[in-house]
Amino acid sequence: METIKYLLTENQMPTAWYNIQADLPTPLPPVLHPGTGQPITGDDLAPLFPMSLIEQEVSQERWIEIPGEVQSIYRQWRPTPLYRARRLEKALDTPAKIYYKYEGVSPAGSHKPNTAVAQAYYNKQAGVKRLTTETGAGQWGSSLAFAGALFGLEVLVYMVKVSYNQKPYRRALMESYGARVVASPSDETQAGRAILAEHPNSTGSLGIAISEAVEVAAQDEGTKYALGSVLNHVLLHQTVIGLEARLRVAMERKCTLRL
Repeated sequence: METIKYLLTENQMPTAWYNIQADLPTPLPPVLHPGTGQPITGDDLAPLFPMSLIEQEVSQERWIEIPGEVQSIYRQWRPTPLYRARRLEKALDTPAKIYYKYEGVSPAGSHKPNTAVAQAYYNKQAGVKRLTTETGAGQWGSSLAFAGALFGLEVLVYMVKVSYNQKPYRRALMESYGARVVASPSDETQAGRAILAEHPNSTGSLGIAISEAVEVAAQDEGTKYALGSVLNHVLLHQTVIGLEARLRVAMERKCTLRL
């Protein structure tokens, strides 16, 4: 019988995230401040992120330990199954072995809780009371709402208005986890009001929703901003997927895993 689904046990889950910055041939160029055009500093990021995440953002360490409390939550759905796409291999008539990870087993239905849980944990440790974010179709908003509920954090989600109206069930999921969901652009922020003044019938965009979420976080000392993509620390948290995949394939091939 040909195996299709490959599993790991909970005690085989990675205990540290892998930081690719340690192995780049040259350091990444610095992120530039949109206002000054100069490299962003920790002080620039402090209104939006807790120091622990800022340190991860710029870290050159190869391995960063996954906190025990985060590991415990990860075990609700991790390790996720690895599948061998045998039918696709046959359809392509290829000698290659094709594998894929299925991250839909998480409570939010995607890979995004891998970083949402971590971000919520570090914000809670820093004494943050509320997180703001944006979401398009709702996967990231659902993930942060789930994570916020685990750590007792308020979550405010600015959801692109067209998705807010078209995806009521995704909005209901976020609200079930306790998040407050606002259609963006809204009249709650200066950025939103400016857009509505010029385009009263705006259906929104991710950029507008980001502007609203960042504005609220920057103006409230007890609020921080959380982002589900783009940043280095987000990529760091998602490396649990690849680490699990590499370990399971190595076990199948009975070879030593090296990184």
